[in-house]
Amino acid sequence: MREQYLEAVLAVADLIPPARVLSYGDIAALLESGGPRQVGAVMAAQGSAAPWWRVVRASGQAPQGHENQALEHYRHEQTVLRGDTATSWRVDMRAARWNPTDADFDLIDVIAAGLHEMDDVGSGAAGAAAAGPKMSVPHDGIQA
Repeated sequence: MREQYLEAVLAVADLIPPARVLSYGDIAALLESGGPRQVGAVMAAQGSAAPWWRVVRASGQAPQGHENQALEHYRHEQTVLRGDTATSWRVDMRAARWNPTDADFDLIDVIAAGLHEMDDVGSGAAGAAAAGPKMSVPHDGIQA
């Protein structure tokens, strides 16, 4: 796994505020790179260095195998949950999904640009590097 991708995923995870979450796919979309499985692989390998409980499956399910520890964090942060926490529960994605502010998008764009610049340099894409990195534009919020 490329170190730059790992660092970018963890940097975005670090931006998620308490009581908010993003799905693995949300992070991939914000970075415009990889997909849910790649983000999941990063979180599985190095996620303990970030607020891992704030990165969930699109269904709102906590990271597999870490449900009990995640639930402790969700309770502490007052993350909105659905269902009975004694039996079957998940994060309420409509209520808890993080919608970055313009300032947050600016930070995410810098993180993504660094990742894409490394892609351009690594592939020898002089034309793409000269045109500049592709920036994200989802300023109306991440859609459910």
